[in-house]
Amino acid sequence: MGNFSRVIKDINFRFDKFINIGDRNLLNLSSNDYLGLSTRKELVDEFLETGKNYFFSSASARLLSGTETIYKDLELLIAQIFNKEKALLYNTGYQCNLGVISALNGRGDVVFSDKLNHASIIDGMRLSEGNFFRYKHLDYDNLEELLIKHRPNFKNAIIVSESIFSMDGDAADIKRLVELKNKYNCTLMIDEAHAFMAIDDDFGGGISKGYDVDIVTATFGKALASFGAFVTAKEEIITALINKSRSFIFSTAIPPINIAWTYWLLTQKADLIMEQKSKLFKNVTDVQKYIKDIGIVTPSLTQIIPIILYDTERTERVCEQLQDLGYFVLPIRPPTVPEGSSRIRISLTAETTLEDIKPLLDNISDELQLVK
Repeated sequence: MGNFSRVIKDINFRFDKFINIGDRNLLNLSSNDYLGLSTRKELVDEFLETGKNYFFSSASARLLSGTETIYKDLELLIAQIFNKEKALLYNTGYQCNLGVISALNGRGDVVFSDKLNHASIIDGMRLSEGNFFRYKHLDYDNLEELLIKHRPNFKNAIIVSESIFSMDGDAADIKRLVELKNKYNCTLMIDEAHAFMAIDDDFGGGISKGYDVDIVTATFGKALASFGAFVTAKEEIITALINKSRSFIFSTAIPPINIAWTYWLLTQKADLIMEQKSKLFKNVTDVQKYIKDIGIVTPSLTQIIPIILYDTERTERVCEQLQDLGYFVLPIRPPTVPEGSSRIRISLTAETTLEDIKPLLDNISDELQLVK
């Protein structure tokens, strides 16, 4: 099976912005809990005190035994947030992207995908009956070259991109993508997983809200501290997915209590979400400025901050040093990222301040000087 060095870390518990491993409390910089909500026990207690009874299992797929009202309520709310006609819930972001792409990219169709799109998008293209081409990361001239060459050969075409890229923390040019999709008669799909409820101009719409984007996907398991995912689009697309998307049709639905928790956060805790987003924005601004001041180069302008150390062994060694200093960071290595681009990925939250991580950044800066 090959020689793999990945292991699943054993943790004791999480609390606030820390993670306890081996009786040590480490600052958790490897989480996607961007608003710092997932460890807020008082929120869980308040939710449970609402007095509404929800089961901990759905017991079957929604098409098999129907759906409770709370699922429809959440789907309607998501569609309203993104100004779309309909939405559909999936169990995970991976199942969502895989299910959407594989269902919509049929024989005689084509997908044009950013080279660094998430594995769920890549696997969806591979499982589909259609063709696909991958354009250079954020290189829209290259995308247009591919569109000019290949678009006339196919019936339907989808352009797909993440909004905030999970490993580089950089952002797609939504305006340019919309121009290209209109010019070449394509459907535009944007994955807002790392922007939804974390980075946007208003309540939760990601960076694509307000643009002519046809399909939006995202997860509840990152900034929103819940579980599950969704796709939102016009009604005919959602209807097609209900009938053709295998990862929706053949999966037992998310437990009702998780759906209710997500809906409660979005409807009853909107003010808290906006407050935490403001804190996250300040932390990102402060940290990004400090990184620039001390000479660290990163492609990111967001809460996802990769610092590329290139060599895998060096990256693993630096991570061990940082864990000794009290920081929970993990090495990101091939095949997750391309060969020669191993990195430390710092994930900021609303509770992670510049003062918290200055020693970490200074340590990495010193290491980079040695690399030079």
